[in-house]
Amino acid sequence: MSILNDISEKLQKGRAREIGALIDQALAEGISAEDILNGGLIAGMSVVGEKFKNGELYLPEVMMAARTMDTGVNVLKPHLSSSGVEPIGKAVICTVKGDKHDIGKNLVKMMIEGMGITCEDLGVDVSAEKVVQAVQRTNADIVCLSSLLTTTMGEMKTVIKALEDAGLRDSVKVMVGGAPLTQSFADEIGADAYTPDAASASQLAKEYLINK
Repeated sequence: MSILNDISEKLQKGRAREIGALIDQALAEGISAEDILNGGLIAGMSVVGEKFKNGELYLPEVMMAARTMDTGVNVLKPHLSSSGVEPIGKAVICTVKGDKHDIGKNLVKMMIEGMGITCEDLGVDVSAEKVVQAVQRTNADIVCLSSLLTTTMGEMKTVIKALEDAGLRDSVKVMVGGAPLTQSFADEIGADAYTPDAASASQLAKEYLINK
């Protein structure tokens, strides 16, 4: 449907002011909220993620697209809830204790939400105890941990141990990322996945939930 393509293209270009009118038009034409979400907004955000990963888009452009996604989802929300459309899963995200960097975390959150996943952001400098409490409260499927300092990387293992002690480890997928991390480090601490960028993280999260 051409209007879904239009919605996808406007999102990719970060045209937040135009996205609402297009969504209203699509709804008026009888296109379901779910189809608009999947075929327009999420499809567009997937393209943004792929282009960002390939170096065809830069951070400011991705942020504009993410804001446009938020605008579109807010327009759709009443229609999604009335039609019984549910998110494909839930995630909890944070920067670990001792680390106050948040740009990478924020980008991963936006990209994950762009895949139709509810994502609760716990912020920065977050203790293992707070992560456990958030997983218990939200019944999250995924825990995303970020670290930009070599001195705080070890906190990720502390979080995984806390999830184990709380009996939650088998119910969540732990994804880790950040500049100093490597796949071997992720394997060493018992994480389920390491991704080098936000686009890969969001795609992996989506695949995990679809295959769950």
